[in-house]
Amino acid sequence: MSISTPQPGESVNRSVTDRLVLANRTYADDFRDPGMDARPVLRVAIVACMDARLDLHAALGLELGDAHTIRNAGGVVTDDTIRSLTISQRALGTRSVVLIHHTGCGLETLTEDFRTELEDAVGQRPTWAVESFRDVDQDVRQSMARVRTSPFLAHTHDVRGFVFDVHTGLLREITTT
Repeated sequence: MSISTPQPGESVNRSVTDRLVLANRTYADDFRDPGMDARPVLRVAIVACMDARLDLHAALGLELGDAHTIRNAGGVVTDDTIRSLTISQRALGTRSVVLIHHTGCGLETLTEDFRTELEDAVGQRPTWAVESFRDVDQDVRQSMARVRTSPFLAHTHDVRGFVFDVHTGLLREITTT
C-alpha cells in the first residue's frame, strides 16, 4: 500500500499520520522479529541529512540492523550528533563513522538570520545554530574535524565524509586536505 495515494474507498481527508499508522499495520502483519539487539552488525554509524531524497539503506546496500543512522538538517555534526555518536560507540560498539551531505541541500539557502526571523515570529530566539553553509565540501570537512576532535568519541580513526549527488545517486568522497 502506498502512503502517498489514497486507496479505493479510503478517505482523502485522512491525515498523513493516519496514513502512516495504517501503513504500519500492513507492515506489522508480515513483520517477524529478527532477533537482533541494538548493536549494529557492521559497527558503523552514519550521519546524514534528513532530506527525503536520500534513501540511505538503498544507496549504501544496507540491511536492517547493519548501521546506526543519525539524521538532521544538513547532516552536520552538532552537539546532539556527538551525543548520539558517543552512545553509538561507547554503549553499542560502533567503530566507524560515515558522514553524508548532499548536493542541493536546503541549508545552502539559509543563513543564521533564520534565527532572527524565528525570534521575530515567535518571540523567542532559538538556542541552537542553523549550521547553514555555502560550500558542501568544506562543511563535510568541518563535520569530520568535529568528530575527530571530540573527546567523547573513543573511535576517531575511521571517519570518512562524502557528498551524495541527488541527481546521479553517487557518493563523492571528501578528503581533509
